[in-house]
Formats: sequence, structure tokens, C-alpha cells
Amino acid sequence: MKSLQASLLICISQTWAAPAPQASSSAVDPVFGPPGASGSLRPSPDLVGYDSSNHVSKSPSTEIPPDEFELAPGQSDDADLGLFIDLSKVKNPQPIRGGTTGPTDPGPRTEAYDRLNSDLFIPPGTDSGDVANAKWPFALSHNRHGLAGAGWARNQNQDQLPIATAMAGVDMRLSPNAYRELHWHKSAEWALMLNGSARIAAVNEDGQNFIDDVTEGDVWFFPAGIPHSIQAFENGCEFLLVFSDGAFSEENTFLITELIDRTPETVVAKNFRTSLDTFKNAPDKQLWIFPGTPAPEDIEKQNQTGPAGLIPKENTYSFHWSEQQPYRVPGGSIKILDPETFPIASGFSAALVTVEPGAMREMHWHTTSDEWTYFIQGQARLTVYQAPSSSRTFDFSAGDVGYVPVPNAHYLENTGNETLIFLEVLRASRYADISVNQWLGITPKQVVKDHLKVEDAFLDTLPKVKPFIVPGNKDLLTTNFTGSPL
Repeated sequence: MKSLQASLLICISQTWAAPAPQASSSAVDPVFGPPGASGSLRPSPDLVGYDSSNHVSKSPSTEIPPDEFELAPGQSDDADLGLFIDLSKVKNPQPIRGGTTGPTDPGPRTEAYDRLNSDLFIPPGTDSGDVANAKWPFALSHNRHGLAGAGWARNQNQDQLPIATAMAGVDMRLSPNAYRELHWHKSAEWALMLNGSARIAAVNEDGQNFIDDVTEGDVWFFPAGIPHSIQAFENGCEFLLVFSDGAFSEENTFLITELIDRTPETVVAKNFRTSLDTFKNAPDKQLWIFPGTPAPEDIEKQNQTGPAGLIPKENTYSFHWSEQQPYRVPGGSIKILDPETFPIASGFSAALVTVEPGAMREMHWHTTSDEWTYFIQGQARLTVYQAPSSSRTFDFSAGDVGYVPVPNAHYLENTGNETLIFLEVLRASRYADISVNQWLGITPKQVVKDHLKVEDAFLDTLPKVKPFIVPGNKDLLTTNFTGSPL
């Protein structure tokens, strides 16, 4: 391989660095550069078009010989099987599927991306047509840091993932005792605590207040325009925020510090019926995320209830989802939260799903909403089917965002060795989907048989209730699957 690379480097240096023969031309002005400069900044116009000087160098073969790369298990199998190809451990992975030879890639390329996204690098033979990109890794988002190491936040919106028109996401970290300063948004905010614990507080339009403590697995929701704050406890925390507008940007949050700073000082003093000196020490720039003093353990010490009282329990902004036991099925689990049980979160529904190695979130689609997906643990792949005849397969790992427009069909298969955990979020008043398994299971058998030309024995296995998760062999190269109907 070293000899091949050396010859390619020689070829590249000759092609890109060595000056080609130049014809004299008065049209090229001399360039006076720094000491030591040499060569031509611009070429002669005589080099345009047809070449008759026979000075083009002959490069060595650009094909990678078979002894310079390895094929991963399954890479030689029929491309339409669409087996997951694990490129993590093979030497110099190449975009070959369905044989032992095929097109190679001599570079330039970022090999790490090819290993992480094997279904884009060597797509299944069933992929077809044009489907918009459905993946964005938060790791590629700009990471804005707070003051004095108090935390950070990374944003995903349509700038990063243009297809995500209905929702945007933010991954935010608060260091121990740090605040996300008092603020409000133009968009509604749905949140899942990823780790740690925090205290959240808000006030509604009627002057009713709210304060609660949330921990890993809990959820909160603040409607658009409702002012609120978040403070981490002594161990810090991280949470996922989902907003009701695909164009949302964390940079466009309304902040209490900016409100004071951008209003004439005399008006601020008049509003609060105080002197100009009151706010002389107020920050001259936004705090955003900043260090704070520890919150008292007793939450009642911070309760500032006014005459309107507390927000009624049925309209409060938090939900202790961590305390719900999930619905367990062979191959994984699922638990659902939507306005039927969390009324204040109008228009937001979610499912927290676990999928065991080899299993998959069954083929399905949603009827009323796009799906915004966040991957919390493990790795997976997803194929998006888009009418009438397009599909594309994407690979995901922890920290990635996926997005599937309504009503495109899709699945999620665990391609790793640990439990896959992900969050599905819908802009819908009720969480719902169409299960392909259940659809065919309660459709007249004759109809299914006439369409798909399948045997009666298969029709007898189709479930009449929604499986959600389909169990499978941990060996993803297995091509025969059996299971009991539900």
C-alpha cells in the first residue's frame, strides 16, 4: 500500500504543483511577490482548450488493488439484501457491495465518515432516487460556551438540516449550580432531561407561578412566550430541547439582561418605580449561561407565590416521566407521552424507545406529523421510503438527530452491540403511527396474497396488534428470521 500511496503522491505533486510548459504571452503581466517566490500565479491563455503539445503526464492506475483493502462481512452478498456493513475494523474500506470487486475510492476522502456512514458509502441495492438528507450529528454543530465554564449549548435547525421544517433541537449542558438565565421564546419548548437534575421555574399570563425539580428522564414544556429559568443542582445536568419551529435558533432567545440593557434607563427606573442607581451594576451584556449560587434543597424556600397562586397541577409545566414503567415487548420497550396525559404540552407527542441488539423498531409511518428523532445511546440505521419509488438509508449513533417527513415510511434497526435508546418527537396532539405489520395483519388475507404473492403460512404469522419492536438475531448477517405472531 505504501508503494501505491507513494506513486499517487508523486502523481499528485506532478499534476498539482509542477509548472506546465508555458507559452510566452504578453497578456500575462509579471507578478512581483515576496522574496523566494517562484512559478506562475496565473497560467498562459494558450493552455485553454484542446491540447496538442503532448505534455500531459501519464498517471499510474487510480484503482486500488485487492491486496490493499479488505471487505467487511456481508459486503460480497447480494446488494438487495441490504445487510448492515460494519466498516469499523476493516483496512482501507471501499464502496463495494454485492461482489468482491467494484468501484474503489483512492481519495481524497475522510475515512472516518465512511466508517460511520457505511449505508451512504455503500448503499443497499434497494436505495433509489433522491431523498433529502435525514441526519445531523450535534457533534458538527457549533458549541457555544457560557460564562466562566458554566456550560454550553449546540443547536440544530434548518441551517444544518434543511428538511427539518417543523422542529429544531438544542443540546444544552449546565455545570454545577449554573443557570440558564431568565428568558422566553417565540417557539414552544419541549425538554427531556438526559442526565443530572435541575430546578425549573416559570410564571404564566395570569400571574400564577410554577417551580419544580426534575431529574434524568423527566420532561418539561413551556408554551411560547412563557418566561422561565433553569438551574442545575450540585452535580450539573444536560438536557435536550425541542422547539416548535424548524428555523429556531438558540441565539434568538429573549433574555432578561438584554431587556434591561436595551430599554432606556429612565424608562426602566420608571417601570420599577426606583432610582437610576438601582441597576447600575446590572450586566452590560447577556448572561445566557452563567455560574450561580447553590439552590436551597428545600424548594419551598424559593416559592414566591403571588395572589393568583400556583399553576393548577393539571396545567403545570413538568412531567416526571422517569417514574413511568415502559411497555415491554420482545426486543425492547416503548413509553409514550402526549397531551392526553401531559395536557399543557399542546401539539407535542413523544415516544422513548429501547431496542435490543439485532432488533428493530418496526416499519411504520406517522399520519399527522414529521418525526424528529434524537439518539441517546447505541447505533442504528434507518431507511426512508418516499413515494413513489425513492428510498435512502442512513446510519446514526449517540448524539445524532434524525428527521423523517410525514408520511414517509421508515424503521430503526439496532446495528450495535448495546441497547439502542432514542426519542421520537412529533408535532401532534396524540402519539400515533401506522404499523405495517398490523396493517397487513388485519387486511383480508386474499388481498395481501394477491398483492404480494406470499404463502398462507406467512399470512398466518401476521400480528393483529401493533408490535412496536421486532426482535432479531444479534448477528445482522442472518437472513432467515422466525418469530411467534403477537
